[in-house]
Amino acid sequence: MATTTDVRSDAQIQADVLEELKWEPRLQPNEIGVIVKDGVVTLTGTMTSYTAKYAAVRGVKAVANEIEVKLFPGTERSDADIAEAVVRAVERDALIPIEKLDVTVSDGWVTLRGNVEWHYQREDAYEVVRRIAGVKGVRNLIVVKPKVSRTDLKKNIEDALIRTAQVDAKNITVEVQGTKVILKGTVRSWAEKQEAERQAWAAPGVTEVDNQITIK
Repeated sequence: MATTTDVRSDAQIQADVLEELKWEPRLQPNEIGVIVKDGVVTLTGTMTSYTAKYAAVRGVKAVANEIEVKLFPGTERSDADIAEAVVRAVERDALIPIEKLDVTVSDGWVTLRGNVEWHYQREDAYEVVRRIAGVKGVRNLIVVKPKVSRTDLKKNIEDALIRTAQVDAKNITVEVQGTKVILKGTVRSWAEKQEAERQAWAAPGVTEVDNQITIK
């Protein structure tokens, strides 16, 4: 149950977000504007690359990204150059074969399509591409398609929880709905809850994890 001490004002949230943004080395002073209304944070402004990160601040209900990427004059790249850079970067750094991807580039925006078996492959492709100079944005349309049955998926996750010493597996139940995993039960710490979720995401074919585990 929330108490008055749990409720943070918009001004407090805004101050915390601004303080967190000061620690992001890729941001310049006054580059990003922060507006907070009813716990919803809106980030505004312009950036010179697509590498911004958002800080998780207590009390935030949602974040609206209205940041525009404007490259420095002379640093723009053609769509063909960006496409070639994407292919090279994926071949060199990503944990996904380039032949599994369909890459298109339009006005600096990269769209990734394809099918993979693992969630981490989808996320890794995005992380590699978003760091490429000249990219204004990334649309990650890669789909995770499992090759395992629901029963096998459930067993894989349960076995993974048992193997890790950081989780008390006997107090966690795993439910599988298609490619969605629901974790329930109790753990002793936030770190243990996060580790259980990490293990679920690591299973092949998982596209969503609903972590309902509670902390004692």
